[in-house]
Parts: sequence; structure tokens; C-alpha cells
Amino acid sequence: MKLSSVTLTIAILSSASGAAAFVSPSSKSSMRIAMSTETESLTESPTIDSLEAVELSIPSESEKIMSQSLPFMERPPALTGALAGDVGFDPIGFAKTNDELMNYREAEVKHARLAMLAAAGWPLSELFDKKIAAVLNLDAVLDAGDRVPSILNGGLGKVSPIYWVTCIGLAAAIDLYGVRQKSINNPSYVPGDLGFDPLGVYPKDEEGQKRMQLAEIKNGRLAMIAITAFAVQEFVSKVGVVNETPFFFHPLMQTLREYANSGYIQ
Repeated sequence: MKLSSVTLTIAILSSASGAAAFVSPSSKSSMRIAMSTETESLTESPTIDSLEAVELSIPSESEKIMSQSLPFMERPPALTGALAGDVGFDPIGFAKTNDELMNYREAEVKHARLAMLAAAGWPLSELFDKKIAAVLNLDAVLDAGDRVPSILNGGLGKVSPIYWVTCIGLAAAIDLYGVRQKSINNPSYVPGDLGFDPLGVYPKDEEGQKRMQLAEIKNGRLAMIAITAFAVQEFVSKVGVVNETPFFFHPLMQTLREYANSGYIQ
């Protein structure tokens, strides 16, 4: 018997619906999960907008930290401002690492302290050297222009070798003590901190200590410039610095001269 086209169509639809009925619910749910996972993976893939957002998160030129002392230059990475007097001045790039920075600070503090002593001792020696030499029955080391002996005026040969040996030995002992203090690896160690404070003037609080460290390094830098200027001035003018003092130091120098010429030192 022949089947009509309507009957054939009904039979095909019935078989298809029957096959779908035999698919388990878990299979259907797994199919839905697979489809949703694929959809999520597509939506989570990087887009042009997200890439632009990543690029915008990169620091711009305006966000770079500039040097406080040289605003037109970028601050060196090692100069974080943690040390007293650190204003980001290192145009040549000497300190590339923190260890190098600490070594340079140690040297700077030592030269600063020596320069402060020299800046005070230089004019005082020109005022009192002849008096002291007369009391001790020694030859004065000042020349005819009342200049102290320096490398530029060729007067270092007038100084006793005993003085140089004493200075070098004392400097070496202090330096070795400083190296020992540094090798202890004390977390609170500050470059130049030798624990020498017989008068107890070093503050106990952190803010006061930073203020004292800043004052020392500023005065030390100024003294290094001053002592260099003393040597150059005496080399050029052939006259001692006490005889060519700027006008604002005249009252002080006049008082010191009067004291040096008085009878207090015979």
C-alpha cells in the first residue's frame, strides 16, 4: 500500500520528536554549558578598548619625578631623598646604586667635617700663628703676605713632618673606626655616624636628628667651597684672607686682630 505525502511527513516529524525525547537532561545541560563557556571566552578575549586602557596605564612624561635642584632633568633613581640634603643633584650620574650613594655620602661627610675645621682654622692661624710660634720658640710658617702654607703657594714644606705623620695617623684611625661601624650592618646606621657626641647635643627624636644632619651637610658643603676660595684667593692676590676680608666680616676680623695684637698672647 502506498503512503501519501501527508502521512510520510507526519511519520518523519514523529520520529524526530521521538529521538529528541530520548536525549537525557544532563546532555542538554552540558550542551548549554559548553555554549555559554564559548560565549564567555569570546567576551573575555582582549578587545581594542582594553588594549588602549593598558597602554594608557603606562606613566607619561609628565608623571616622571624631576630633580628638585635641576627641574629640567629627571631625578636619578638612587637619589630618593632619604638622606639629608638630597635634592636630586647628580647631573653626571656618579651614584647609580644605593651602595655607591652611601659610599659617596661617607666621603662627603668626611670632607665636609674637615673643611669646616679648615675654614675656621685658616683665618685663625693667620691671626695667631706668629704669636704662638714666638711662645713656643718655633719659626712661624706664615710668609711675608701672612698667607698660610698651602699647595698653591708652595708652603707645605715649612710644616714639620711630625705634624703630617700625626694627622695621617689620626685620620687613618678614625677612618678604620668608621669602616668598622659600617661593617656591623646596623639598620639605623647613618653615613658618618661615629657615635661621637661627648656634649650630648645630638637630638634624641627623629625629627631633630634629621634637622641636625641637614645642618651639618649644608655647613660642610659651604665650608668646602670656602676653603677652596681661600686657597685660590691667596694664590691670586698674594695676600692672606684676613687682610682681604669682605666688608661684612670687617668688624669680626678687626676684633680678632686686636685680640691677637693684645698682651693676652705673649
